[in-house]
Amino acid sequence: MNETPAFLDTGRPDVPDLVVSRGVIPFHLADAPVRGRLVRLGPLAEALLARHAHPGPVARLAGEALALVACLAGGLKFHGSFSLHARGDGPLRTLVADCTETGALRFYAALAEGASLPAGAEINARALLGDGHIAFTIDQGADRERHQGIVATSGATLADMAAHYYATSAQLAAVLHLACAETASGWRAGGLILERIADPPGGDTEATEEGWRTATLLAATLTDAELLDDRLAPETLLHRLFHSVGVACGQPRALAFGCRCSRARLATILEGFAPRDLDDMVVGDDIVMTCEFCAVDFRFPRVSLPGGEA
Repeated sequence: MNETPAFLDTGRPDVPDLVVSRGVIPFHLADAPVRGRLVRLGPLAEALLARHAHPGPVARLAGEALALVACLAGGLKFHGSFSLHARGDGPLRTLVADCTETGALRFYAALAEGASLPAGAEINARALLGDGHIAFTIDQGADRERHQGIVATSGATLADMAAHYYATSAQLAAVLHLACAETASGWRAGGLILERIADPPGGDTEATEEGWRTATLLAATLTDAELLDDRLAPETLLHRLFHSVGVACGQPRALAFGCRCSRARLATILEGFAPRDLDDMVVGDDIVMTCEFCAVDFRFPRVSLPGGEA
């Protein structure tokens, strides 16, 4: 991971320097065995999604994936990145989204060759991905072991698939609500997650079970419109949902536009190719490399690379 501060990184592409300071709001419920996080990308969703010419259903699923990785990363204490990598035999060949411990978000989506979707079609995650799997990975750097859970693309929505991951890999009861839509203000995306915490020793099991059921029923009243409404403060929304069971909010966490590509890194990759291979990549006088995450084109004059003319 590039540790150079953005303002010193001369190889950093021209991408939005956008931070949503209250992107993740952690909370817990006083009268239920529940902790959770409310995620709202706000204008960050527009900055990330609008850079790509994806069909509407793909953009919506990508926005949900960004909200999901922000939800899951927000519950961890780690240094590195939390990623989602989905692959299947549907029209959407690959979907990748990740979030670092500082809240830096990025995504990549690719349709299968020759695949097309009807304009404006309401297509769910299952229809887009088909039969396949989703890998959830915590990557803490080269000197630390990666932790990964892999689940099948079961269920109709990405929230269903993530709940399946919780049940099988994390072995933790969870409820998720994910939403993404193109609004009058541009793309917006958000998510709500409830996680059931362990019952206290000697506690009233029946009471905690009832508390969990109550919390999930209250969460089910959340609408996509509420989740994506910039005018509705997150604390107000959480109070509206859970005031009857005593909601308490924690320290907010920021989310940011977080592609980690750099000109220096790409130049190092190109320098590993033989001169003949570099010649085959030339368009005009340059070699153009496009970052699939942020859609920035990096141009490298052929003469500046090994085997080029002086």
